[in-house]
Amino acid sequence: MSKKAVEIEDLLELVSVTDPKISPDGKRAVFVQTKMDEEENTYHSHLYHISLETGESAPWTYGKSRNSQPAWSADGRHIAFLSDRNDKNQLYVLPSGGGEARAVTDFEKGVSSFRWSPCNKKIWVNALVQDGKTFTDQEPEKEGDKKKPEPYRTAIMKYKMDGNGLVKQDCHRQIGFVDLETGKVEQLTEEPYHCGLEAISHDGMKLVYGSAKEENQDFVFRQSLYLRDLETGEETAIIEQDGYYGNAAFSFDDARVAFVGHSRAYENATHAELYVYEVAHQTTQCLTEGIDAPIGDYVVADHQQGAQAPGVIWTKDGHLYFQVSTEGDVRLYFASLEGAVYPASPEDEHVYGYDIARDGNFALAAISDPVSPGELYKLAISTGEREALTSCNSSYLEQTELIAPEIVSHTTEDGFEVHGWLMKPRGFEPGGKYPLVVNIHGGPHAMYANTFVHEMQVLAANGYGVLYVNPRGSHGYGQGFVDAVRGDYGGGDYRDIMGALDHVLAENGWVDKGRLGVTGGSYGGFMTNWIVSHTDRFKAAVTQRSICNWISFSGVSDIGYYFSEWQHGATMDNVDKLWEHSPLKYAKDIHTPLLILHSENDHRCPVEQAEQLFITLKSMHKETEFVRFPEADHNLSRTGKPNLRFARLEEIAGWMKRL
Repeated sequence: MSKKAVEIEDLLELVSVTDPKISPDGKRAVFVQTKMDEEENTYHSHLYHISLETGESAPWTYGKSRNSQPAWSADGRHIAFLSDRNDKNQLYVLPSGGGEARAVTDFEKGVSSFRWSPCNKKIWVNALVQDGKTFTDQEPEKEGDKKKPEPYRTAIMKYKMDGNGLVKQDCHRQIGFVDLETGKVEQLTEEPYHCGLEAISHDGMKLVYGSAKEENQDFVFRQSLYLRDLETGEETAIIEQDGYYGNAAFSFDDARVAFVGHSRAYENATHAELYVYEVAHQTTQCLTEGIDAPIGDYVVADHQQGAQAPGVIWTKDGHLYFQVSTEGDVRLYFASLEGAVYPASPEDEHVYGYDIARDGNFALAAISDPVSPGELYKLAISTGEREALTSCNSSYLEQTELIAPEIVSHTTEDGFEVHGWLMKPRGFEPGGKYPLVVNIHGGPHAMYANTFVHEMQVLAANGYGVLYVNPRGSHGYGQGFVDAVRGDYGGGDYRDIMGALDHVLAENGWVDKGRLGVTGGSYGGFMTNWIVSHTDRFKAAVTQRSICNWISFSGVSDIGYYFSEWQHGATMDNVDKLWEHSPLKYAKDIHTPLLILHSENDHRCPVEQAEQLFITLKSMHKETEFVRFPEADHNLSRTGKPNLRFARLEEIAGWMKRL
């Protein structure tokens, strides 16, 4: 029996398996499963429990809600988690021996994160609070059935954020705790700036938090880390400098704090490193100086929902585990305080979630590759042997034909190796000729990887070859490579993509060079615009959530006023430089039929970018169409409403029929 082709609506069948957490005794675990709900046009996420001794698993939450961030209490008797079952994310506690979950918070603005106290009797929380109020204060109800619209005033530049809209000016994240026996809530911080909860020591006496400690943060780009003694209130700066530092974790003896972060040496292209702070001596060492790759997961994909991986995990013997994005893989790495650093998981896969047993003998890892949407595995650290613990997508894989890509690479004139993947179309037969679509990722400081991407499979199932590469500016290939795009948008990055295409055409006679398509989103949308305004090689193009005008982008994007300076070395005092890198400047040279897709609530690359491009091209009598997606933001392709995600893929596949 032949397998069916991948379809757009397969997103309804796929299950996202994420966020494994091992119990303190190492015998059980919880993880999160997420599925689309077509009728409700949303996603539902639930906690699942699995016995690591028998392999038996069962759901621990039910209903139409999203449950996330599971965490065991130190004694293993309870699981805490966040749930939006009553609208906003609130904190719930569930007995691990069975029983109903109970809400332990009812905060006006919900809870963003939490940490168990080692005493098992209280939970530290991080939540948004209006200045001058407490977690539990409730806003008075407005008179009448409908709240009247009110004007919005701002005196700061960071006043909006993609996914959130307009930012409340007088609200900041604060830290406190909930007493589980009495229900009493106490607030630790009441600052006029954000305080991010990071870690609680194993003796319960110290807390690490992150903050910039500045009221006006328009030109502040950092999160420093501070260690607070909960008895005396004394604070010590762990690291206090420009750059972003977080994911702090105490060693089991509380003598050290590990954390991940990066300076601003290359602005947002700077590699993240792993650091360890000695509490007694107040000294810090970097453990990953010898790795020319960033710590963490920088993969661009479209299937996993709410994948949250720890920045670093300690074992009881003082070893550390963390993720590294390297050459198209995300691998689990090991480090010792003596300087040993090496991979603890194999190549050719994407470890997008993990936890480590306290004794360091095994890991639980959520792993995907190009033909596996992702499952949970138990990995023996010493031998590398693995055991599949879930088979959530096995039925789908048995029925559906997925196309495995082949690795492609070429060396550029200036010495960079550009790495990528080439998929043959479904139904490929030797001797045939087939169209090819080039797909370009956003960022640009991100990467395509050895992971499952539904969009690529849809294109291949529709009869297209698919080429997707990591041009300069992508993560995973060294600091020099990721930094090389800055100040050179449309230069070396453009040549990298076109060079990869030329290499594929020279090596693969099945590609019909007269039937080429190109698409991409965000930075990939910028590059799609740039490509079609600089070459006529493509017969069809789809630009998504794109940038066409860096001058207007500076003022309308939530990150525009500093992103342009970081990436182009120019601000509004040098509009010539911004215009030089703007595809709109070259609109007259666009001859490729161009479909423009854009979300109406996108604050990262606002819809006015699409409007400018569309009106300009139409006024020049170019072949173009414009599709707007309501109630969608910059993350439409990954977390948008299911019906709009389907519509987006239908638009892309439909436009490529011109090939």
